[in-house]
Amino acid sequence: MAETVWNTDTGEAVYRSRDPVRNLRLRVHLQRITSSNFLHYQPAAQDGKDLIDLATFRPHPTASGHRPDEDEEEELVIGWQEKLFSQFEVDLYQNEAACQSPLDQQYRQDILKLEDSGRRKNRRIFTYTDCDRFTNLEEHCRKMTTAKEVPSFLVERMANVRRRRQDRRGMEGGILKSRIVNWEPSEDFIKSQHVINTPLQTMYIMADLGPYGKLGYKNYEHVLCTLKVDSNGVITVKPDFTGLKGPYRIETEGEKQELWKYTVDNVSSLAQPEEEEREQRVFKDLYGRHKEYLSSLVGTDFEMTVPGALRLFVNGEVVSAQGYEYDNLYVHFFVELPTTNWSSPEAQQLSGITQTCATKSLGMDKVAYFSYPFSFEASFLHEDESAEALPKWPVLYCEVLSLDFWQRYRVEGYGAVVLPATPGSHTLTVPTWRPMELGTVAELRRFFIGGSLELEDLSYVRVPGTFKGERLSRFGLRTETTGSVTFRLHCLQQSRAFHGVQCSPEKDAEWLDRLGGFSQQSSIHNVLEAFRRARRRMQEARESLPQDLGSPSGTMVS
Repeated sequence: MAETVWNTDTGEAVYRSRDPVRNLRLRVHLQRITSSNFLHYQPAAQDGKDLIDLATFRPHPTASGHRPDEDEEEELVIGWQEKLFSQFEVDLYQNEAACQSPLDQQYRQDILKLEDSGRRKNRRIFTYTDCDRFTNLEEHCRKMTTAKEVPSFLVERMANVRRRRQDRRGMEGGILKSRIVNWEPSEDFIKSQHVINTPLQTMYIMADLGPYGKLGYKNYEHVLCTLKVDSNGVITVKPDFTGLKGPYRIETEGEKQELWKYTVDNVSSLAQPEEEEREQRVFKDLYGRHKEYLSSLVGTDFEMTVPGALRLFVNGEVVSAQGYEYDNLYVHFFVELPTTNWSSPEAQQLSGITQTCATKSLGMDKVAYFSYPFSFEASFLHEDESAEALPKWPVLYCEVLSLDFWQRYRVEGYGAVVLPATPGSHTLTVPTWRPMELGTVAELRRFFIGGSLELEDLSYVRVPGTFKGERLSRFGLRTETTGSVTFRLHCLQQSRAFHGVQCSPEKDAEWLDRLGGFSQQSSIHNVLEAFRRARRRMQEARESLPQDLGSPSGTMVS
């Protein structure tokens, strides 16, 4: 035999299959190499190499001068959950007194039939199916790092408790058969429910590596391969299929150490072209029906905006408020739309009040977390597309109040912010202020009675939309800086002008600028208008100057 390379990677592999697991077939080949006592004298195994020349190892004859072929080598093709009895089970179930369960009785009948007909195809290789009470102790986590750790009696008993998927009880007359909470559980209920439920089916491929004439002893049983399959078609194999890699090896312990090699290959039959084509048609039909179902939920009528209009959708959240004097805060907020060219649906609510929230200490500040969601929709109709027609954008106003033990409220602050012009997610922190009076009496009134100065019109926090003058005076209004409110906004804009536009920042900015979506805040608009007026006045002043002022030659000095 040529030089063999052992496969030392015994880790598990995971596969996913859409075919029924009952079609799985594995070919297991087990062969005895030689007694491992002779490995110390082989030069090919020097320096810890796993390369062994197997040509020098020949089976030694026994006292009778020969060895049975079935004890040297065995090869079987095993299906999923196919039960192959070991010699220990054959000897055990032939005794009728050892059969205590219906499964044991079924195994006894199967073994007697096999013995009478002589159709038993295995000798050393056998299996433990999902119905058998067997669990590999090596799969469980070790409690200590020592290699001589011995599992306790409780560990062995708990390892042999098979994990079952219990049948779910259905509905009967709209009422569940099993209650969620059982206040008076019976003993049977406790025994059936206090078992770990996992949707896994397990199968073990085993080998009896006992010496000649000593088959059927539990201490000579070794796990060759572990198969686990869940309801989603995920197959876990440990160790992985051999394939083109070298065989796995097992070195037995005891007085007479022996070396075995084995391979595990997937020999499941491939589907015929007609079956694959039929399966593809079934999946195509299934996916088509699912697509039609999703389309029926969404609908075919997609609401479009009118030409020249821009729709603004805002899904927002009042996240938190921090830095305020008193506890038990709540926020009153509303959205003000500009009076020109902006509108909202009649049933649309543009205001809201959060719940009352107690504060918690976060560093040096006291923070109240609201997580209060809100949403609204507005439309802008662009009638004048001239460059001078810069639209105003909606403004979000907020008022923070506190509630005391006697259900009296205090104004903690006012704030306003222009809604983001660009679509996407935005987090805004709005600073607030409140009006105040000088003197101790006002503070005592605020503390004991709860009354304080308030604004009759919340839009007075900023420039009110109803203001028509040129100058807005706040002379004499004393204010005090308070805390801040954090908003999280998700903005979406819809317009026919976006249809067919390439996804580039330059194109988007151009269309948004034409539609007014790229919001020019009123403060910027006022700055530009003031700059234009100042430039106009400067030009008028220069034109009014005499031509010969400051120049003896009559030329104008600029």
